[in-house]
Amino acid sequence: MDDSRTINYYSQFDEWGRLDREPLEFHINWHYIRRFLPLSGHILDNGAGPGKYAMELAKCEYKVTLADLTPRLVQAASAKAEELGLANRFQGFYVADARSLSLFSSECFDASLMMGPLYHLQLLEERKQAASELHRVTRIGGYVFVSFMTRIRHALTALAHPRSWRPTDNMADINAFMESGIFNHSDEGRFTGAYYYNVDEITPFMEAHGFETIKLIGSSSAAGLLGKEQFDYWESLGDAEYARFMQFLYDSAENTHILGMSSHLLYIGRRK
Repeated sequence: MDDSRTINYYSQFDEWGRLDREPLEFHINWHYIRRFLPLSGHILDNGAGPGKYAMELAKCEYKVTLADLTPRLVQAASAKAEELGLANRFQGFYVADARSLSLFSSECFDASLMMGPLYHLQLLEERKQAASELHRVTRIGGYVFVSFMTRIRHALTALAHPRSWRPTDNMADINAFMESGIFNHSDEGRFTGAYYYNVDEITPFMEAHGFETIKLIGSSSAAGLLGKEQFDYWESLGDAEYARFMQFLYDSAENTHILGMSSHLLYIGRRK
């Protein structure tokens, strides 16, 4: 992996703002993460970015260790923890590579999140290293929460908005992408250096690295094809109806038939 591309991108991109602008991904992921977390303990947020999930963990009074490859994001997370009065819940803020977590001892975390690193590890050997390290630092029986990006959804996005996703603006490159899962944006400053999974590859990959599969969910659920107009409609019907709408999305996130509609998937597993 060319780390500089990833670091440069996230050094200028507002990842916290992305999750605020697209809150459904965060809300659905957090709904499921909260369900499977232990009642208390020490949680690793590995590839945490600016710490959106880490802050929620701290609010729930877990001990949290945060790590990310991009120094600017680690600094931003530390500042956010101070701003929110949560700094005392954190055990440290580290610039660290998901492929080598040697600064952490084996089985030192009661649960672990890895919500971003696998997006940017284009070589299979690097993805294996990250999964192996996640396994090593999580205690036996501890839950892990791992994000993946889906290959078919990116292809559909490229078909709909080809000029925004060059070089996948022609069928030859889209077909090549579907074979490899590798995407390097032609335009400077855009999301790049990425790897996208086929949905049916995710569970075998994680199980091959010592995890028992609990669930694989779509982080945007059945709303992958819905826009602001549709959300506004359901919200206009009142709080009770909107709550039922959201519960439908939470429940549908587990529907295996629509996983490919979601740009991000959340794997929930248990360390053997």
